[in-house]
Amino acid sequence: MIEWATNLVATGGLAGVFLLMVVENLFPPIPSEVIMPLAGFAAAQGKLSLTGVVLSGTAGAVAGNAVWFELARAFGVVRSRRLVSRFGAWVGITVEDVAKAERVMQRNGPAAVFFGRMMPGVRTAISVPAGLIELPRPVFYAWTALGTLIWTAGLAIGGYVLEDQFQVVEGWAGPIGLAFLVAAVLLIGAQIWRSRRRR
Repeated sequence: MIEWATNLVATGGLAGVFLLMVVENLFPPIPSEVIMPLAGFAAAQGKLSLTGVVLSGTAGAVAGNAVWFELARAFGVVRSRRLVSRFGAWVGITVEDVAKAERVMQRNGPAAVFFGRMMPGVRTAISVPAGLIELPRPVFYAWTALGTLIWTAGLAIGGYVLEDQFQVVEGWAGPIGLAFLVAAVLLIGAQIWRSRRRR
């Protein structure tokens, strides 16, 4: 799979970077931690423009996330509640749990979308609850684009600077993403604790 990605970047250029990032966000066979440093390495060799790599990678990731967001938005929160009321007991989820999750997402939606773009396992998944609660499109796309731009630029620049050692970027991208995830969990936990204490 890595070899396929390398060939696609080499032959497809910026369109290949875009396509890989779309696919990574729809069905992640290769993480962005591999794609973007690889594209940055190609830029360092003069095969691609670094600015083009960052912009096409960002555009591809936003396009991939748009699919999940728009599908979830079309499905809607009303249908989600119906599903949970019928089948939620099987997995221990109640309509009240869904309502609480909606409130948290509505309150912290922009921040969740922004920081979610830098977290492993959350990058694509965050688009679904954002769509279900019908987060306004301008808010979703603006924060998605900003968070994605920072993440893809960091990975691409890492590959550009390290050149043939671009694989090193994947090693430190994981811990950075995990740190964002831990920080988000702690912040949400603290907010829930304060809310319960007030009650």
